Amino acid sequence: MLDKLRIPEDLGKAIASYREKNKLSAVAVANKAGRSRTVLHKLERGEDVTVSSLFDILRAMGLCLTLERAGMPTLEEMQRRFADEDDDNAA
Repeated sequence: MLDKLRIPEDLGKAIASYREKNKLSAVAVANKAGRSRTVLHKLERGEDVTVSSLFDILRAMGLCLTLERAGMPTLEEMQRRFADEDDDNAA
């Protein structure tokens, strides 16, 4: 998982990565969460979902959130963030 989740896309990538590494199918997670597979995929792409959907999906995967002070982003985080934007603009 990523060290710091600063934007919705970071959270989505972390959830997708965890699900894939733990061999959890999207259908199984969505069913256990009581949500559609579409909601799970939207979350994994960093798109808007309700907070209750987010927590239902995390709970279905056996995960929870922890809050901490963000501080300043590292150089690596900034490079990764803006590299992602450059990739999106090039497409």
